[in-house]
Amino acid sequence: MRNFFKVVDIETVLALAGSFEAQPTEAVDLSAAHGRVLAEEICADVDIPGFSRATMDGFAVQGASTFGASEGNPAFLAVTGSVAMGERPDITVGPGEAVRIATGGMLPVGSDAVIMVEHTESIDAETIEVYKSAAPGQHVIARGEDMHSGDGVLHRGQRLRPQEIGLLAAVGRTRLEVFRRPRVGILSTGDEVVPVDVMPQPGQIRDVNSAALAAFIRAAGGLPQAYGIVPDDYEALLAACRQALQANDMVLISGGSSVGTRDFTIDVLQALDAAEILVHGVSIRPGKPTILARAGGKPVWGLPGHVTSAMVVFAVLVRPFLEHLGGMDPQFLRRIQVPARLTRNLPSVQGRVDYVRVRLVAGSDGIEADPVLGKSGLIRTMAIADGLLCIDANTEGLDRGAVVPVELF
Repeated sequence: MRNFFKVVDIETVLALAGSFEAQPTEAVDLSAAHGRVLAEEICADVDIPGFSRATMDGFAVQGASTFGASEGNPAFLAVTGSVAMGERPDITVGPGEAVRIATGGMLPVGSDAVIMVEHTESIDAETIEVYKSAAPGQHVIARGEDMHSGDGVLHRGQRLRPQEIGLLAAVGRTRLEVFRRPRVGILSTGDEVVPVDVMPQPGQIRDVNSAALAAFIRAAGGLPQAYGIVPDDYEALLAACRQALQANDMVLISGGSSVGTRDFTIDVLQALDAAEILVHGVSIRPGKPTILARAGGKPVWGLPGHVTSAMVVFAVLVRPFLEHLGGMDPQFLRRIQVPARLTRNLPSVQGRVDYVRVRLVAGSDGIEADPVLGKSGLIRTMAIADGLLCIDANTEGLDRGAVVPVELF
C-alpha cells in the first residue's frame, strides 16, 4: 500500500544517510587529486621547513646584538660573509656579527633573527649600521614551524582543495588513496517535458532539471549521468530506473513525486529489486512531496518536478547523502553562512521548515538579505539568489531588520 505524505522532518531524513555505504577507494596521482575525498591519513615525512630560513632579504644576526638600536643610536655590526641560496652555510654568526642572506636562505649557526636590508646602511664592505632592533625569531621561519616529521596533517574524509594539494606536495606524496566519486543517474519524467534543444509547443516545457541537477552533482563531487526524458508510462519508467540503478550509486527521478493519476514513481520504486520506501513527504517548503527509497542498497530520490523545489531539495537533503557516499567526514564539511539584515517581513507556517531564496546586497548598515519571492516553478528566482534563508518549523516568521544567517549556494 502506498504511504503518501506521511511527512517527516529534515533531521529524520538526514539521519538515514548513514545507513548507506560509502564508495570504495582507489589510488590516484597527485595531479588528479584535486576535488577528491581523501581515504587515508597523511603524515609529514620530514620537518617542514627542514631548516630555519629567512623570510626577508637582509642580514642574519643574533637578535641580542641589535637590542636598543635606533636611528639616533644605531648598532654597528661586522659583516663576516654571505649565505648562498640552496646551500648549507659554513659560517657561524657571533655577537656583533652579521651575514648577508636572501629570502629563503638557510640561517647560519649562531643567528636567530634577520634584520631587513631597509633597516641597515653599509659603512664599508665589512661594516653595517642597524637602525632597528630585531627580536629572536623575527623574519625567520624556524625548522619544523609549519609541521614536524610524523605530524598528522591531512585526514580521511577531507576534500582536497588546491591548498591541500600543495601540502601533499610538501610532504612528498605523489600518489594517494581517495574515495571513488559516486555516480548519479538522472531521470526526467513527464509527457510535457522536451529536450533543451527543442522549441517547446503549447503545454510543453524544456528539461531544465536534468541540466541543473547534473551541475549540482558535479559541484558536490559526484559524476552525473543523464538518461533522458521518460514518458509517463509505468513500464518505461521501471526499465529506465533499473538501467540507472545498475550503472550508478544513486538515482534521481525528477518529477512524479506528487499525488496524481499519471505519477508512477511510488509504484515503480516498490517494483524494484530489494526496494523499500523510506520517506514520502518532508516538512520542507518548497519540496514537501520528496520521496526517498532504498533499492539494491542504493538511495533513489523522487524529486519534485518544479525546478526551484528540485534545487532546494538537492541542496538541503540530497547533497549530504551524496557527500556521505563520496566519503566526506561531516567534520570537514564547509557550509558558508553570511549574517545579513532582512529587508522585509517574512511570514511562515509553523510545522514546516521554509527555505527562502535571498539576494545579498550592500546596505547602509552592512549586508542585507533581500528575499527573492516567486513560485517554485520559476528558475530565474534561483539565478538571482545568492543563497537560502532557513525559517525553522517553530517560527511563525521573521521581522524586517532581523539579522539572519544566509547559507550561500
